[in-house]
Amino acid sequence: MSDQKRPYRLHVRAEQQARTRRRITESAVALHGSLGPARTSMSDVAAHAGVQRSTLYRHFADEEALFAACSSHWATQHPFPRLEAWEAIQDPDERLQLALEELYAYYEGAASMLANIHRDMDLVVAVRRNFAPFQAYMAAACEVLLRARSARGRAAHTTRAAVGHALAFTTWRSLVEEQGCSRAQAVALMCALVSGQVS
Repeated sequence: MSDQKRPYRLHVRAEQQARTRRRITESAVALHGSLGPARTSMSDVAAHAGVQRSTLYRHFADEEALFAACSSHWATQHPFPRLEAWEAIQDPDERLQLALEELYAYYEGAASMLANIHRDMDLVVAVRRNFAPFQAYMAAACEVLLRARSARGRAAHTTRAAVGHALAFTTWRSLVEEQGCSRAQAVALMCALVSGQVS
């Protein structure tokens, strides 16, 4: 009888450990979004999750391991807009408008976390390392939006700068949060900037 119960007990224990790990991860996400990674200690995460520090360290050996899990969990909850949808649009100005509408909507839902990440990126090595996928996505997005644009030489460089500026989280934050533009106004302004550079 005891041999039959052992697999069940192991299964229950594994589920409990998975729930604890998820609770710790979600606590890290919540604190990184509100306080920021640089202002969140392992003790803060343990207290928020309702576990002992020793329990936290059984699941995550150090801050980098915790931040990697936090980043992965947050990314699944906030997927990037799909570049394939942008690529399907032939007209570069229409493509840019759709891209900015979707990206700025994404920024609206991720603003607090992204603001903290940008602020703390130079303070916490783990933040910088785990921010690489976002940076790679932005570089790929820029390339997608530059396709079919005819500018050459210095004009091409200026166009690339304008597109990169339009895509940046800091640009959205300046226009919407600081200058009070609506999303539609911010999109229209950046589309006009890029089109003006091309012409």
